[in-house]
Amino acid sequence: MPDATGGSGGDAAKVAGQSPTKLAIGRFRHDKLSMISFVIVVVYMLAALAAPFLVKFGVLDPTTFHQNLTDPSTGGIPYGKLGGVSWHHPLGVEPATGRDVLSRLWYGVTFSLAIALSATMISIVVGAVLGIISGFSGGWIDSIIGRFIDLTLSFPVTLMLLALSAIGIQMVADVLPGSFSDPLPNGAYVVVVLGVFGWPGIARIIRGQVLTVREREFVDAAVLFGASKYRIYFKEILPNLWAPLLVTFTLTMPAYISAEAALSYLGVGIHPPTPTLGNILKGSINYSQADFFFFFTPAFLIMIIVVSFNLLGDGIRDALDPKTAR
Repeated sequence: MPDATGGSGGDAAKVAGQSPTKLAIGRFRHDKLSMISFVIVVVYMLAALAAPFLVKFGVLDPTTFHQNLTDPSTGGIPYGKLGGVSWHHPLGVEPATGRDVLSRLWYGVTFSLAIALSATMISIVVGAVLGIISGFSGGWIDSIIGRFIDLTLSFPVTLMLLALSAIGIQMVADVLPGSFSDPLPNGAYVVVVLGVFGWPGIARIIRGQVLTVREREFVDAAVLFGASKYRIYFKEILPNLWAPLLVTFTLTMPAYISAEAALSYLGVGIHPPTPTLGNILKGSINYSQADFFFFFTPAFLIMIIVVSFNLLGDGIRDALDPKTAR
């Protein structure tokens, strides 16, 4: 029973005095699994941002060969246990070349993040814009965008990536100013293809949200006052879509990190010696039995990053929707 001095009545009053954003942050902070995932994602982001500076100042050295640390008689397998783990090489060295595995993984996080983040932003921007236009306009505009989504989803993305890689990379290189060599054209090609073919699902999610938002009073008021379509789309409707867009972002990022690794295995994307998590994992497959630790470390890192992003997305979704509970 609530009383005059506190109890459930006091708790209800405390909740009633908070904004939905504060309530969502409070629910998120009380979810230990989501907070752990959040910390891992933040560390991942900071590590990716710091890696180029650490390489420039010589703290990380992902390119120098240390072939004296490998045994030619065994096909280049590093001396010592766990792939040559030592104080100077905490995760060992790369078979055959002797390059520092920690430096290559750390630096590779930067390129993998750049590809996944760029492709995710393209997908979200295109999907959000077309989803808003489709959901608000309705009629023949909605039908055209809907059929365009169906057409885009009908393309086999992986096969197109493989079949058009040579032509696509050359086209990207021609568009870029000056003379660029790998990794920029190769990475840009993967970004463009993932972004171009990744927006339809986002557009459908946003369209469904807009169908609800467009019926609210503030949208009707904007229409009655003669607001332009641009203002209605991006000043009235878009700010009310930040929750699904944020959740979509945290779920799309890990998908593209995994996609970069898969495409590297298929030979599409940034090639060595420039490291990415994908091409490091691809190179380690040849040594999965002779040097299992070298194979395990990039695979485990990719798994941790992808799982953390997915759990973070689930936690944000649960925090924004009080009806759900993990």
